[in-house]
Amino acid sequence: MKCASEFRARGITDALLRELAATVDRPLRIMEVCGTHTVSIFRSGLRSLVPEKLELISGPGCPVCVTPAGHVDAFVQAARKEDVIVATFGDLIRVPGSDGSLAEAGSEGATVEVVYSPMDALALAQNNPEKTIFFPAVGFETTAPTIAATILEANRLKIENFCIFAGCKIMPPPLVALMSDPMLNVDGLLCPGHVSAIIGADAYKPLAEKYHLPCAVAGFEPADIVAGLISLARQVVAGQARVENCYTRVVSDEGNSRARELMYTVFTEEDTQWRGLGLIAGSGLGLRRKFARFDAINKLQLDLKPVPEPKGCRCGEILQGHLLPPACPLYGRTCTPSRPIGPCMVSSEGTCAAYYRFSGDKHSVY
Repeated sequence: MKCASEFRARGITDALLRELAATVDRPLRIMEVCGTHTVSIFRSGLRSLVPEKLELISGPGCPVCVTPAGHVDAFVQAARKEDVIVATFGDLIRVPGSDGSLAEAGSEGATVEVVYSPMDALALAQNNPEKTIFFPAVGFETTAPTIAATILEANRLKIENFCIFAGCKIMPPPLVALMSDPMLNVDGLLCPGHVSAIIGADAYKPLAEKYHLPCAVAGFEPADIVAGLISLARQVVAGQARVENCYTRVVSDEGNSRARELMYTVFTEEDTQWRGLGLIAGSGLGLRRKFARFDAINKLQLDLKPVPEPKGCRCGEILQGHLLPPACPLYGRTCTPSRPIGPCMVSSEGTCAAYYRFSGDKHSVY
């Protein structure tokens, strides 16, 4: 495996940028699906270095951003119950629902702990037998296997004071939904590296074939990203549509079969809501009946309701690739990283947060 530092070398990236400029001979619109790609593109300055004819737009690849506000309300509802400790990843703690955030619930007396893995949450359950530990399981295929492993361990140890909200999602279905949108004009997809390490590059073949859509799996260093853009530009120029794996040091065509087997031992695919995209068939991961006792909705009797978007918030359209953050009337005015209204301004992988932090555009131009 090549060292990541090789892909950060300025000379390599500059050479690839020259190759990209020589390849792009027409206006191109490329969607980077993954939130980590969005942040990496901004942080490295690539958005200002790619050819002017190449437009980059962000997709729904931030798990916190696509978590519906009604689900966040359920997390807050759980936090406010007596004898419940919420153990959550840090990027979820400040996401606002219609009734506040987990951070606000914590300031009001609820016990909310930031953990770095679901196994940390399980350890909390072992160390606090008088409390119920609630873990909001939000993520994509990248985190789902570790959550599944935690459920299996809780089952093996017969730990009864641990439960999760099964909020994990899988990536290909929303991409199919987006590409079916006649209003979304995209010439190619820069596919996520982390998710692809689990599901494999071949998972995007149906997209390439059905929609004649060039796809490239890319890593997150500047050279990785530019190599992926070159692949997409070459395919467009040649009138081709295939999946090219530009991240072979991490991603294989078939993915990680052991991780997927672990994931599907505990979870099964089900229809689920995506913020901004609505209900997408087969895009969620629900607990199998064998593990139903770990389902927080039943265990904690949570009331799951649909919640409208905050007035004026355009996160949904940004997640669909229809708008850039500065086009939202709240962006940089009432919605900032210190006082977020929509989830895209909260998460470290959120498109609005990346624009605000790196683009220098702090105010709305709507």
